[in-house]
Amino acid sequence: MASERKPMMAANWKMNKTVREAEDYVAKLLPRVSDATDEVDVAVFAPFTSLPTVGRMTQDAAVIAGAQNLYFEDSGAYTGEVSAPMLKDVGTGAVIVGHSERREIFGETDETVARKAAKALEAGLVPIVCVGETKEERDAGGMWDKVSGQVRAVMEALDGPSGDAVVFAYEPIWAIGTGETASPEDAQEAIGQIRGLLGELGGEEFAGSVRILYGGSIKPSNAADIMAQDDVDGGLVGGASLEAESFVELVEAARRSVARDEDDAEERVVE
Repeated sequence: MASERKPMMAANWKMNKTVREAEDYVAKLLPRVSDATDEVDVAVFAPFTSLPTVGRMTQDAAVIAGAQNLYFEDSGAYTGEVSAPMLKDVGTGAVIVGHSERREIFGETDETVARKAAKALEAGLVPIVCVGETKEERDAGGMWDKVSGQVRAVMEALDGPSGDAVVFAYEPIWAIGTGETASPEDAQEAIGQIRGLLGELGGEEFAGSVRILYGGSIKPSNAADIMAQDDVDGGLVGGASLEAESFVELVEAARRSVARDEDDAEERVVE
């Protein structure tokens, strides 16, 4: 991780936790991460039913309440959808767009994901834009065609965002919920390619400042090695975020990566 980019550790609860369970989790989490939030952005992406509770509990804390999806219109006859103004109204600061489960299960396209990212940005929400490939695509050598197409579609829809206004997350679909994890080197290779493409599309300054997370069975046992990679700026965490204790360990791993980068920078100055 580059020291100029503040890492983010994001808990994606997916379709888990009642309101009471969300309250208990956040109550345990906040005191455990309060000392870390100057160095690490900590975000909790809750189901819509729990989001008002998470937004209220994190209102005076340096923890970001996040949504797992949004629609690209502000209002209208869109039964079952939730808009950016609704999310802002309950204290939401960020939103996941284009998660692989939304793409693979619910048929979201590159176009709809791009429109959602643009709407989030327009509303002042930080979009966490997910990109990634299936095992079949990877095995066939089509990983980069798939991922680069997803990145290009989003960048074409955004109007010159600053690097701190949007976050990308590389999530190899074959490693989500399977226990199979890309090696740290695999994660670095893919995320490095994405950063290079962002440089072509948005300029080197943008590419150097935008954060790119890794998502795909990241857990306390492998977080340090993944966070040690130059282009990995944190994690979008599924299963390992469902217990507050496990997620705190991941936040601490991100925090240690900051300290390590600072030590490395000091050593280079001395040399």
